[in-house]
Amino acid sequence: MTPMSKSFRTALAAAAAVLAIAVPQQASAVSLGVKMACASDYYSYCSQHGLGTPGVRKCMRANGHNLSNRCVTALIKAGEVSKSEVERRVAAR
Repeated sequence: MTPMSKSFRTALAAAAAVLAIAVPQQASAVSLGVKMACASDYYSYCSQHGLGTPGVRKCMRANGHNLSNRCVTALIKAGEVSKSEVERRVAAR
């Protein structure tokens, strides 16, 4: 990865964080902590889906084995996925 592309990804993640704060919260919206922890995972795997859509959740679940530890930890803490489900998926690999 070139330094330019890393800077670009960092800028995109920061922009996503700002947008997450600016967009009104929906009843099913994920926490700001999850958005911050999973921003790079979202851009790597699921950016074709709009933020807060069912497609994002489905995509993130499908790519669960690729998600960063930081993102998975935030998802567990927010109750988006259980620790036992994560452990089950890891053991199945």
